[in-house]
Amino acid sequence: MKTSKIVQLQQKAIVLILVSISITGIIGIQIGNPRFVSNAIALESAFVVLASLSFWRLRYALIPNMVVAIIVIVGNTASPKHLEIMNSFDPLENAVVLIVGGYVLQGLLLAASLNVFTNRKNQRSNIR
Repeated sequence: MKTSKIVQLQQKAIVLILVSISITGIIGIQIGNPRFVSNAIALESAFVVLASLSFWRLRYALIPNMVVAIIVIVGNTASPKHLEIMNSFDPLENAVVLIVGGYVLQGLLLAASLNVFTNRKNQRSNIR
């Protein structure tokens, strides 16, 4: 498979992961605490911007994708309320949204972005 085809597949995967995170976030906003709606909307807007940036210019979005994914994972882990919800599964919907959107999809975003980043770096070093 050509390198450009691989990059296109990786780009599609990253955009799909970001869109999935946004959809999960929209669900989470509806069932989450109403006090944090403005913060949640700002975070979801960031994922929409990253999705569009990844669609048009993937190389500019790789590092921000990784940084945001790490911040979300650390933030969810550092929040006692989030840990309580995920450990007790009460309420169940919130726990599922937190686990899927806050860890599974963020981990996929981090891994996919890191994979593309290292592949691009290796390709550049092989050319020199």
